[in-house]
Amino acid sequence: MRSIRRELLVWLLLGLALGVAAAAVGTYLRAREEANALFDHQLEEMVASLTDAPFAPASGGAGGGGAGDDALVVQIWDRNGVQLYLSQPQRVLPKRAQLGFTNVHTDEGDWRVFSALAGNQVLQVAQPMHARRALAASMALRTIVPLLAMLPALGLLIWLIIAQGLKPLQRVAAAVARRSPTALEPLPERELPSEVQPLVQALNALLARLREALSAQRTFIADAAHELRTPLTAVHLQAQLAERATTDAERRGALADLKSGLERATRLSEQLLTLAREEPGVAERPVAPIDLHALARDVIRELAPLASAKSIDLGLIEPSAPGQPIVSGDVGALSTLVSNLIDNAVRYSPARGRVDVSALRDADRVVLTVRDTGPGIPPDERSRVFDRFYRGAHAENGSERGSGLGLAIVKRIAERHGAEIVLGEGIDGAGLGVTVRFPAAAA
Repeated sequence: MRSIRRELLVWLLLGLALGVAAAAVGTYLRAREEANALFDHQLEEMVASLTDAPFAPASGGAGGGGAGDDALVVQIWDRNGVQLYLSQPQRVLPKRAQLGFTNVHTDEGDWRVFSALAGNQVLQVAQPMHARRALAASMALRTIVPLLAMLPALGLLIWLIIAQGLKPLQRVAAAVARRSPTALEPLPERELPSEVQPLVQALNALLARLREALSAQRTFIADAAHELRTPLTAVHLQAQLAERATTDAERRGALADLKSGLERATRLSEQLLTLAREEPGVAERPVAPIDLHALARDVIRELAPLASAKSIDLGLIEPSAPGQPIVSGDVGALSTLVSNLIDNAVRYSPARGRVDVSALRDADRVVLTVRDTGPGIPPDERSRVFDRFYRGAHAENGSERGSGLGLAIVKRIAERHGAEIVLGEGIDGAGLGVTVRFPAAAA
């Protein structure tokens, strides 16, 4: 499992180690530069101290005795090129001198050479370069070793600092762990670092949405239980009446009432399930381009028997304006929306009434309209008819007793598709007209 503390420690120590390594390289280069300057000055001083010293021609190239690998090599010639002195005959250096500082490469390694003309003599002093490099490395090492020795202590200090810095996250985690479906109060935002506050604010927004969803769910369950209790009780009573019937006429009447009660309970259950599927948070279904006019035609074909039973003129108005009424949405949900609107219009319209349906393109919108000749809805009730289980006076006094869920389902589906609903007058100023404006699908 990944650990922020471990990753921070590793990356900080790695960065620190790279910084120490870069410092070591820089210190070595700087120390080598200073060592070169110091040793060059030493070579100049050495040549100056040998100026005008009496040297006789060396016999057989002899000179000073053997010395260490880091020792200086001194050569002296007269103006005729006769070697007067060689401090280390076993060392192989050029037999000629180039005045000033030069770098010479031999089989024994690189040399730093300084040559000068003093009177009748040419003096040359050479020093092996590895001596300078060794001194520079020693100086750099003495500087870097204390830093390397401090790395474990720095690692422990970084670990403690990171642990202290992550304590606000631990407090937030503990506060979230204390929350439950019955206790979803917001997390405290005071005394939190600015980096943690956006996380806490997002969690509080999530908790608020959860509170709303759970509250709506509890209300929905309570309302559903209440609404189902009435038709189920009626079904139970009607079944008892059918059992107690003494004549065929009474039995047929009781069975007819029982069938009607079952149909109402079934319809209510179906609408409850439909509304539950449209609740926020339910898995989204695929979206596709839908011809709303063709969809309305299919729904009308399914509801035609219901309209025919009441001798209601149910028709679809063909669009006169150019452009297809195409929307982007869930075909199942939109079919439910259109079906609920037409079903309500048919159910609440009187016998031999009329229901007109249209779906047309209007600029960048697609407008679905369902109008009827029913009792309509008073203007003061139109803002409430979209509430779940709300039944207005038009529904309570009519022959059809609705569940109060049809328009609530329509509103939920419309909101999910970015549509707006407007209630108005029906046909010829009577009844109800429902207009739903959808965003038109892109071409």
